[in-house]
Amino acid sequence: MQITAADVAKLRKMTGAGMMDCKNALAEANGDFDRAQEIIREKGKLVSAKRADRTATEGVVVAKTIGNKAYMLCLACETDFVAKNDDFGKSAAEILDAAIAIDAATMDELLAAKLGGVTVADAVTDKSGQTGEKVELPFYGKIEAPMVITYIHSNKKLGAMVGFNKEIPHDNAYDVVMQAAAMAPVSISEADVPAEIIERERSIGREQARLEGKPENMLDKIAEGKLQKFFKDSTLLNQAFVKDPKVSVGAYVKSIDKEATVVAYQRFSLND
Repeated sequence: MQITAADVAKLRKMTGAGMMDCKNALAEANGDFDRAQEIIREKGKLVSAKRADRTATEGVVVAKTIGNKAYMLCLACETDFVAKNDDFGKSAAEILDAAIAIDAATMDELLAAKLGGVTVADAVTDKSGQTGEKVELPFYGKIEAPMVITYIHSNKKLGAMVGFNKEIPHDNAYDVVMQAAAMAPVSISEADVPAEIIERERSIGREQARLEGKPENMLDKIAEGKLQKFFKDSTLLNQAFVKDPKVSVGAYVKSIDKEATVVAYQRFSLND
């Protein structure tokens, strides 16, 4: 069966696959577009399986706010060349829109969401076939609060979302979300630091004190002091505010509105 340029262009529009991939799929399917789409999808799964041991350290982070909700995800690939392709960025945005459409709360919900007649999980696999690289979704997050704000760094590899318990001026909120992106706090405050991180820091503190020759009966007290220093350096509200290191982020927020505070926070970086 003769495969025309118009047929190839039609399948390419339907799948996003390369011209030769579309031509070969149509030839193998004897011009059956449904079967050709299956072939391209199968190829995507094959590419994905072959490249499973590769690392996807490039990609794009995208975010969007809808009312009092903020959504953010990362679509990752192997090379900067693919990451900077307009189609790749468009795919990330489309996946984010699919998450928003169902108000996905988790990665599992997002992967099961529909996008162009297939699940997001299959769409990501298809992207592997189109690019010839390992493509994956290493991060998806959603926050909800009376005021939410997002920040995406200029390289599109880093993003953060912060939620406040009440409205504050946009510029001030933006200062806080930029701080979160730049300083990578582990949590909002000491109250929500994961227990395993607290125990790890205590253990590190005790071992450091022991190596410094401190008395055994002082190790726990010294470790507790080091833990408090960790909270100050590594939790958002306790960190020194970058624009005015004399005050903490929490104090900065209170200076804007004494009743305001941060109640939600997520961050992702491809470089971490």
